Amino acid sequence: MDPDQRRAMIVAAALPLVVEYGASVTTAKIARAAGIGEGTVFRVFPDKDAILAACLAEAVRPDDLVAHLTAIDTDQPLHARLHEAAEVMRARMERMGAVIGALAATAGTMSRPAPGKGGALPDREAGFAAPRAALAALFAPDADRLRLAPERLADAFQMLLVPAGRSGAPDPLTTGEIVDLFLHGALAGDAG
Repeated sequence: MDPDQRRAMIVAAALPLVVEYGASVTTAKIARAAGIGEGTVFRVFPDKDAILAACLAEAVRPDDLVAHLTAIDTDQPLHARLHEAAEVMRARMERMGAVIGALAATAGTMSRPAPGKGGALPDREAGFAAPRAALAALFAPDADRLRLAPERLADAFQMLLVPAGRSGAPDPLTTGEIVDLFLHGALAGDAG
């Protein structure tokens, strides 16, 4: 296994442990979860902070989200496409929130990675751009029926889902409510 594959395998094993234990997870636990010796962990990561930074970077990477969004069947009605997209995006927000929350609650002195490559966090706009384009493609088949361009609607839909994905809200909107509100507005029936 090359170092990049080993690194990805260690991060995949570490993510659920980071959610459970936060920054207090030990490298021994990570190694056991990955089915390797602790020394092998340190062949690809200089220290535990580097592992935690790589886990954080993995949690916020948009690649998996984009793959799921582009796999949505565009032959479905728009509301079904948006419902599926909202479910995928909310699951991503929950995963990101779990990792970030666990690390924030226990991090102490862990240094925050800078935007860029490797284990570093992508910049905020880069994290939104690819999912926004994938969402726009979901609107595109109905472009002739839309009030705004697919790209503008994708941006609005994405921004609506970001706060909806946060945990701890007393009575969060369901995915169906979000999609219905987005497609039909706040007014009931034919109220004008």
